[in-house]
Amino acid sequence: MSSAPSRSNTDAVDDALTAAVAAVAARIVAVGAPNPVVVLDGRSGAGKSSLARRLVAGWPGRDRVQLVALDDVYPGWDGLADGAAYACEIILRPHARGLIGVWERWDWGEGARAEAHAIDPSLPLIVEGAGLLTPEVARLADVSVWVDAPTSSRRARALDRDGDTYRPHWDRWARQEDAHIDAHDPASLATLIVRIP
Repeated sequence: MSSAPSRSNTDAVDDALTAAVAAVAARIVAVGAPNPVVVLDGRSGAGKSSLARRLVAGWPGRDRVQLVALDDVYPGWDGLADGAAYACEIILRPHARGLIGVWERWDWGEGARAEAHAIDPSLPLIVEGAGLLTPEVARLADVSVWVDAPTSSRRARALDRDGDTYRPHWDRWARQEDAHIDAHDPASLATLIVRIP
């Protein structure tokens, strides 16, 4: 039996992502801000990164959109909560105050912060990553999205994407996601919940 996704499953995922982009875009338009902030949270492999990339491509405004993936921010395999807190403090709070935020990429190989990236507060911003949606982040976001998907689909997508790099850390990361969900109930903070098969 092949482990490759069936054509119908691929179509269903594509259809769900297309519908999710339309729903998020409608909320962005409703906000009416020139520099809205969109945050995407969900467990590993749910489809956050795919949704974020599609949202950038289908952005409902004319401005350039900034995208930050928490995979570039987490300080290692035990850093879900610290990465989300860092993004809130260094990226989202300055943006909300009209200040330039400067974040440093986490170099997973070196185990240290690396080059710096600036966030322009005059431009729209998307931040995506597991553990992101907390009560404080919900207050800073114009649109907050919880991306949900079945565990089997999530695991297959995550391991297809990252393979043996991620495989030994799946359970370790899932425990951190569980702690985030128990502490913050991010789905209840979301202005939109999207489900990806």
